[in-house]
Formats: sequence, structure tokens, C-alpha cells
Amino acid sequence: MKTFLKQILRDKNGDFSLREAVIAILLLIIIISWIGQQFFGKAVPEFMFYSFTSLVAAGCFGYSLEKKTCTQNDVPSIP
Repeated sequence: MKTFLKQILRDKNGDFSLREAVIAILLLIIIISWIGQQFFGKAVPEFMFYSFTSLVAAGCFGYSLEKKTCTQNDVPSIP
């Protein structure tokens, strides 16, 4: 479980990224709000749910645009 959490918080280069941390926190908030609404009857304002969801979508879209940087180890050598 610990390695799974570490992998979630890493970007395409394998470095820890604040964007992935924010997305993970927002996903946790969405899940908690859903549980609160389903089981405890605590209503979440609709605008908050949509704002959290749009922030997660924006973070995932940014991740899809991100390019992996090449290092010397990644570049194949020409014989």
C-alpha cells in the first residue's frame, strides 16, 4: 500500500509533484463528500462538487500534456 501511494504522487519523470498531490487530495475530498451524502445525509453544495471535479480534470489534462524528459540513460546509443 505504501508503494502504491508513492507511485500515485509521482509524475512521468518519477519525481514527486505538487500537482499529483493536489489531485489525490481533491479525489479524497470527492470520495468523502460522496460517502457523507450517501450514508449520513450531509448535502454537499453542487458548486463545490463541480469545482473539485473540474480541478481534478484540469490536473489530469495537464498530466496528459506533460512530456517525459529524456536523460542520458534513456537515449539509445548509435553503434
